[in-house]
Amino acid sequence: MKRLRKKIKMTVEKTDTGFSAFSANYPVFTTGRTITELMHNSWEAVNLYFEDKKLMVTQENLRFEIDLKQFFQYYKVLNAKFLANKIGMNPTLLSQYIQGYKIPSETQTTKIINGIHQIGKELAEISLIYKH
Repeated sequence: MKRLRKKIKMTVEKTDTGFSAFSANYPVFTTGRTITELMHNSWEAVNLYFEDKKLMVTQENLRFEIDLKQFFQYYKVLNAKFLANKIGMNPTLLSQYIQGYKIPSETQTTKIINGIHQIGKELAEISLIYKH
């Protein structure tokens, strides 16, 4: 089986029971109770679609996109004011982006995403001290 080489964008939306994801370019749609489950189900759904085409899809082929409002509703542990300060953005402006009152430019979106990734990297590299 040949490996698919392109990225497939999956748009993520919050639902009453969890999340849904769909591809605008292929007839692929799935749901999951959590983001982790949704990512796994998306991978399975895309593989099922490409199976008859004799193409194998890896999880690296999938790119998930979610809007800022839904992102902050799900990842409540990430404080918008903290993120704004971390990336040098006005907290009120970031709040307006999150609430959907304003739409960030591509530059601002990249700045926000890079800040989120940096925080994730920092959290992944930290160890907690515990005493017996």
